[in-house]
Amino acid sequence: MNMEPLNQKSLERIVSQKALQIGSSFPCQICVVGFLSGVCLTSLFLALLTSLGTFEFGGISFSAISQGNSPLNSSSSGFINTVANVDCRFKRNEVVAERGVDSKRSKDGTDDERVFLLHSAWSALLSESVDGKSAFWHRAGLDKSAVPNAPHLENCKLSGQKNERLDMRAENERLPPWTTWKGLLDTHPASMANEQLEYFRHQAISEGSYPPWITGSDEENYPLTRKVQRDIWLHQHPENCRDPNVRFLVADWERLPGFGIGAQLAGMCGLLAIAINEKRVLVTSYYNRADHDGCKGSYNSSWSCYFFPETSQECRDRAFELLGNKEALERGIITTKDSYKSKEIWTGRTPRVWGEPWRFLQPTTEMNGSLVAFHRKMDRRWWRAQAIRYLMRFQTQYMCGLMNIARNAAFGKEAARMVLTSLRTEWPKDFQKRRSDIEEFVWSSHRPWIPRPLLSMHVRMGDKACEMKVVEFEGYMHLADRIRQHFPHIKTVWLSTEMQEVVDKSKQYTKWDFYYTNVTRQVGNMTMATYEASLGRQTSTNYPLVNFLMATEADFFVGALGSTWCYLIDGMRNTGGKVMAGYLSVNKDRFW
Repeated sequence: MNMEPLNQKSLERIVSQKALQIGSSFPCQICVVGFLSGVCLTSLFLALLTSLGTFEFGGISFSAISQGNSPLNSSSSGFINTVANVDCRFKRNEVVAERGVDSKRSKDGTDDERVFLLHSAWSALLSESVDGKSAFWHRAGLDKSAVPNAPHLENCKLSGQKNERLDMRAENERLPPWTTWKGLLDTHPASMANEQLEYFRHQAISEGSYPPWITGSDEENYPLTRKVQRDIWLHQHPENCRDPNVRFLVADWERLPGFGIGAQLAGMCGLLAIAINEKRVLVTSYYNRADHDGCKGSYNSSWSCYFFPETSQECRDRAFELLGNKEALERGIITTKDSYKSKEIWTGRTPRVWGEPWRFLQPTTEMNGSLVAFHRKMDRRWWRAQAIRYLMRFQTQYMCGLMNIARNAAFGKEAARMVLTSLRTEWPKDFQKRRSDIEEFVWSSHRPWIPRPLLSMHVRMGDKACEMKVVEFEGYMHLADRIRQHFPHIKTVWLSTEMQEVVDKSKQYTKWDFYYTNVTRQVGNMTMATYEASLGRQTSTNYPLVNFLMATEADFFVGALGSTWCYLIDGMRNTGGKVMAGYLSVNKDRFW
């Protein structure tokens, strides 16, 4: 006998019939109402629960996979639709009252239902930032003003405005407003009206303050990092782009089949070196990985879809104007990538403008139990670190949004529990969001929260065997355990890999919590080009960049220096205040 599965209305009909048979006494009515309320509440929060694990943005979904927990695989759109289909007609405060009596509470005093609700509210806010609308608020009976701040999310619009200001010259100044006053403090009304402070700010700018995208002191970064970053910015931003003495190098990003993002970045680092050596302004052109629907308008097919452009718009306009001028090309006022041999781009001369600071690199990379004090390509390692840091100095709002969704999927529930534990009231009852000057002008400069300490691990296998010694996942975990012996409080790993085999093996390490992006991974052997083509251009670009930036923010890193991707991650970390965190590598670069 075939039986159709019970849907929501069938379940309610059966429960209602059973309730009529029980009787019409007042106590029985109380029980029936309570039972029906429980059914609806359970349906509502099961819908919330099954829709938080994965959030889609720009062709990529993110999952937070913690050992001991099952992966959650529904999308954000699925989350909105599921909530919309739950037929429980209660007001918000009535649901909270019911839940306050019977809900399951954690040791810290928060209940799981409220954690899921707050996490859902944050997810809905992120969904609105993508498609401009969300059905969540009406269905959940919540007001946006009643949602506490999310410590793990960044205000992308505010950050974009602040960074634009820090990437443009101050009026009548040689440099942007890079002073000792961080973030938005120098826009505070009191500071704007202070003449002495204005004089101090002018002095700081004119004397050469250091760029704000560098974290930490000189000792915590590669030698001369702060000075080099300032000088590269000045080189790339001449005061008058139409000065006849200003020359340009215009270059497309590499797009030969088989060139991954790492190879493209390494090639552009070489072109920036040529531009500095020849006293030219580098202007990047077509970027094939941004040629997708997520990059809108003028950002389409441009590096500036993900990160701030390498030079000003005025210089870009001037360069493309000269590109169509035959005389300018003949006189060498402008050159292109085709003007240089491949060897010049990939293994050309490192700029000597700053001497040879790579000779003073601190030996903080370990391989086979020993620190690497010297190798043949120290100059290239130092330069690529400087170049990649400059090219990625500021994220765009699009990239910032990708990072927000990744953090929310991975760490959002933990953040929600943390926030609810800190509140005095039973949210969302009687909650009022307050914002003071210190939040707006001081704390707004803090980086988004992530659980620390965090270990990032990039496991590169597959077709990379033709270029380097490939090490199994167990070798990476051996190095992770080495770190844990010294820092026993580490338990969280951000895992990036193209191999499904690695993800499967991670589940055997039950003493670690793993997080990773939820994308289709390779099964068996295939080339990276074939794998990326199977994902599509948008996904195959977005998720690696998210992994890259998460790795640069992590406290520790385990990787393979034989991989260009790991090599560049190492460079970003060593110009981001992470030199003394060290780097444990399963192999060495093939050119060392």
